[in-house]
Amino acid sequence: MSSTIALFVQHPRCSVQSVNGVIKALGQNYNYKVFTKHEVEDDYFDAVDCVCFPGGVGDSDTYDVLFKHHEHSIRRYVQNGGHFFGICMGAYWAGRHYLNLMDGCEPEQYIKRPNTCTRRYYSKAVECNWQGNADRFFFYDGPAFVGNESNYEVHARYANGDPAAIIQGRIGLIGPHLEAEEYWYDKPYLHKYWNDGKHHILLKHFVERLLEK
Repeated sequence: MSSTIALFVQHPRCSVQSVNGVIKALGQNYNYKVFTKHEVEDDYFDAVDCVCFPGGVGDSDTYDVLFKHHEHSIRRYVQNGGHFFGICMGAYWAGRHYLNLMDGCEPEQYIKRPNTCTRRYYSKAVECNWQGNADRFFFYDGPAFVGNESNYEVHARYANGDPAAIIQGRIGLIGPHLEAEEYWYDKPYLHKYWNDGKHHILLKHFVERLLEK
């Protein structure tokens, strides 16, 4: 039986684009439920194998307005063995100031980290090493994951060595946008890094690894 992934839509433009990218990358091997804050009830995730929070606006005010009243549902879902997958905004929301799901690890703005390769928060193809292979991925102010690395699997690192993608138990977090589709790379300085969408394969394998937990 195929696993069911619930994907959160927050913003009518950027968040929908991220959700569509995740579905395209993962393909037809999964069942998908797309939800907003209005669908979240205590039993909403009972039949869900993984809840995914992709890109969007991840500041504290946005979190408070959109989701704070339902954070207990997500925490309970994870505590009861559910999988949580966060990209960029969703990865920040796993941190202690929001859902507080992580143990000994905190998402921090990569652009503010020591020896970062960029101080620019908006559209950029940021340098990463994904399991030994150098590449560049679409980046929009995503987090690095700072903490005791013995507590989680590191799947990718930024150029400064900070973890860019991790799995801790049933929680998987990615800073750059591996779900990005080709049109995200439409600027001349970005398109050469599209690389025929190879990052979609990396994203698919990452989720497969997460769901093995």
